[in-house]
Amino acid sequence: MSYIAFARKWRPQTFDDIIGQEYVVTTLKNSINSNRLHHAFIFAGPRGVGKTSTARILAKSLNCQNGTSVTPCNVCSTCVEITESRSLDCIEIDGASNRGIEEIRTLRENVKFAPTRGLYKIYIIDEVHMLTSEAFNALLKTLEEPPAHVKFIFATTQPQKIISTIISRCQFLPFQRVLNVEIIKKLKEIAVSEKLKVEDDVFLAVARASDGSLRDAESMLDELVSFTNADIHTKDINSILGVVEQDILFEITNKVIKKDTAGALNLLDSLIDQGKDSSQLLLSLIEHFRNLMIVKVASQNHEKLLDLPIEVCQSISKQAQQLALNDIFFAFNALLEAQEMAKRIDSLRIPLEIVLVKLSSQGKSLGQGPAPEAGLKKKDIEAKLEPVEENNKQPAIAIGFNKVKEQWPLFMDELRRVKVSAAHYMEEGRPVDVLDGVLVVGFPKSFSFHKEALESKENRLVLETICRDVFKTDIRVNFSLVQRDDQPQEPFGDEVDPVIQAAINTFNGRVVRKD
Repeated sequence: MSYIAFARKWRPQTFDDIIGQEYVVTTLKNSINSNRLHHAFIFAGPRGVGKTSTARILAKSLNCQNGTSVTPCNVCSTCVEITESRSLDCIEIDGASNRGIEEIRTLRENVKFAPTRGLYKIYIIDEVHMLTSEAFNALLKTLEEPPAHVKFIFATTQPQKIISTIISRCQFLPFQRVLNVEIIKKLKEIAVSEKLKVEDDVFLAVARASDGSLRDAESMLDELVSFTNADIHTKDINSILGVVEQDILFEITNKVIKKDTAGALNLLDSLIDQGKDSSQLLLSLIEHFRNLMIVKVASQNHEKLLDLPIEVCQSISKQAQQLALNDIFFAFNALLEAQEMAKRIDSLRIPLEIVLVKLSSQGKSLGQGPAPEAGLKKKDIEAKLEPVEENNKQPAIAIGFNKVKEQWPLFMDELRRVKVSAAHYMEEGRPVDVLDGVLVVGFPKSFSFHKEALESKENRLVLETICRDVFKTDIRVNFSLVQRDDQPQEPFGDEVDPVIQAAINTFNGRVVRKD
């Protein structure tokens, strides 16, 4: 007997076999039981989540020789023929290769003929969004006045490409990505049935790599069986798929928290030597900090939002206790900047090294509280802001915009010494105006988060205190979003290449000469 791939062998055969689509299954079951079944359906959702399988099960439910039922027998000749895609009453059409008006005209002629054995003639059109506009229009008349013996099931991964006049004549059923925990449960069931030896971490890695597609997950497991001869370890899936184990993400984050810069760089070097995909590592780190954020803000319901095994959720929760929410946001921005830098250079290794150095060594380290810094301290800031007798106040000295631009580097140096995180956000801004004692700092629209972070009461206090110290006058600070072209192009001399600027920001350097 020829070998059957897992994705085919474990394909759902009844409604109860379908995983992660409770809404769709309940709707179809109720429609069948109440005899209120629509003449046309659109099954829309990501690939590999059960759209075509559900369509076949619906066809068997309607045409089973034992009668219409939500539980087809799967043994009568009609059910077997539908399962094997050779039924004359259940016609499966590939919308990508039969997308023209002539194919649809042929379909319109054929729907007139009654089914050979079952109650209905059922047309399943996969990737229906690939049909041309002319083909869709040719199908409209049939959908408006369908023969009583015909049912249409349209499956698509891109419902937005289906014309509205088609959608309005169909019942729309949305399919969703399958949760990781449900994929893991199914993979474990397959492993037991197939007598496979699989390490627990493999199931999580496969589920994450499948991106919610159960079919993809089953195919990956199948590939691993071929590679390992049914004895699968974590190192095997890392070799084949290039995924990053959860333990590595915890280890990197721990080194960042502990301010172990050398350890973080050595770990990165080891991962690259092992053949890890650098882009996947960066994406996994972003996802890991997302998970840490979820735990911080949704402590009562984070297991469902994380969609990870309970033991992994517990480890994330434990690590999140060592980080403040601002730390996590700072890491997000640094990781996203690394992605942007990677677009400008050929290697992703350099941006990864820079971001690890930035997170683990510069100024305030994540999770460690304020690092010892020179310059103004919190108590100094508070002392300068103590109430002053009205009679002793000195009149404010007006300061011009040119003077602010001239002294802006001094302002930034002082800000870096006082509060590194605020300096990191301010690096994307530029002074754009001084009006009635208010300094306006502009940010590109893509850096709205930086603007919002600096608008906090604590950051405003720091900024305005340093302004008073540097500019020798009381001045308030406001922020605005501006187009990049609206900003002064040369507030401090010629613009520095973005890659060089990122390195300067990371290592707190400055350009001393430009040829």
